[in-house]
Amino acid sequence: MKKRTVLPALLMVLALSLALAGSALAGPWCMGPGPANLTPEQTNQLQSLRTKFMNDTDSLRQQMSVKRTELDNLWGAPTPDENQIRAKQQELNALRDKMQAQTVSYQVQARKISPNAGWGGGGRFCGRGGMGPGLCQGW
Repeated sequence: MKKRTVLPALLMVLALSLALAGSALAGPWCMGPGPANLTPEQTNQLQSLRTKFMNDTDSLRQQMSVKRTELDNLWGAPTPDENQIRAKQQELNALRDKMQAQTVSYQVQARKISPNAGWGGGGRFCGRGGMGPGLCQGW
């Protein structure tokens, strides 16, 4: 009887330990703008700017998602067609270029509001050397 209760208890402890270890290793990267001592007005301006950026780029992000799926399907074909893959990759790259251009404009505008907001002073969005988009970029 004890073996039946000990094993599930050990499994629960192991699962809990792994879950806590994973969140501890995740670190603070890209969990939103860091402490920048923003005024309430700056915070509102940055939030409005971010909302506008997300709305303005929504269509681009959706198109990129569709192109990535189409590209994955081309690669998954029994006999991938190199010309179709190259053409689809060029379409995706063109969308990425548009997204990057809008991202640069967004970041420049955000820096005008607060030069260090969200960059951790390191010159990269999300601080910590840009460990990924996380919640900062929203892609």
